[in-house]
Amino acid sequence: MKRSRWLAALAGAALVATTVVNVVGTPQASAAPAFQMPFPCGQAWQGQTRTNHSPANAVDFNRTNDAGDPVVASAAGTVSRVANEGNTSYGRWIEINHGSGWTSRYAHLSVQRVSVGQAVSRGQRIGDVGNTGGSTGAHLHYEQRSGGSAVKIRFNGAQILYWGSRSYTSQNCGGGGNPYTPTEVCGAGYSVINSHALGSAGRVYLLYKSGGMNCVVTLKSTNLGKGTSMSAFLEPQGSARTTDSGSFSYYAGPVRKSAPSTCVKWGGKIGTNTYTSPFQHCG
Repeated sequence: MKRSRWLAALAGAALVATTVVNVVGTPQASAAPAFQMPFPCGQAWQGQTRTNHSPANAVDFNRTNDAGDPVVASAAGTVSRVANEGNTSYGRWIEINHGSGWTSRYAHLSVQRVSVGQAVSRGQRIGDVGNTGGSTGAHLHYEQRSGGSAVKIRFNGAQILYWGSRSYTSQNCGGGGNPYTPTEVCGAGYSVINSHALGSAGRVYLLYKSGGMNCVVTLKSTNLGKGTSMSAFLEPQGSARTTDSGSFSYYAGPVRKSAPSTCVKWGGKIGTNTYTSPFQHCG
């Protein structure tokens, strides 16, 4: 072989080798997190996608009287943005970083319940459905992003409908606990002063508010979104017991009663797990 041909062949071989190395060394896109719907287990929502949406791959979720409904993390991660655009764009919104370039966004919220840097689990309540920003009615604007760009959304491994509307039922179950807290259920000004586990099914809480007001609520931690026999009761010493009981998806109660300078008996039930306190917290 002549030297010129040998050099050309050698250069070609080197080019092929370099090309192979580059192809083999190209990083592959990381697998998406196991995204679930951004709503509590069992809830049904109407999701709408449209080509003129911004970004187009986002989805808007609605259901009847949804203002104030819980918005939960669709996958575990760390809160990377908690912002307020005022009367424009997203309004009040949250972004969660799920690692490997994946994020999710939740917009038009009325309340933001997390802070930047906070770790959240899947199913944990992060905000409330609202009508802030460039919105004409209460709904949740939701996005999944990879490498900073909005991508077509998948829940439970399946892509949602593009383009149009469809009803979806959340399977965001058991990943991050009950989306409600005792203080949310009892109301402003109440603080937890005692609680008792109801096996692994949940916990019953006693709360107190300045002025002698007491409140009891029973919260589930399993079978969220499914009807379960539950109760919560409160009995000031010398007064009749008040009980809230039935088949509930997330909590029983609140049971509120005034008991200034009086001992109280309290408790609750989830399924076969029950608790009844002695008279306590007197005064």
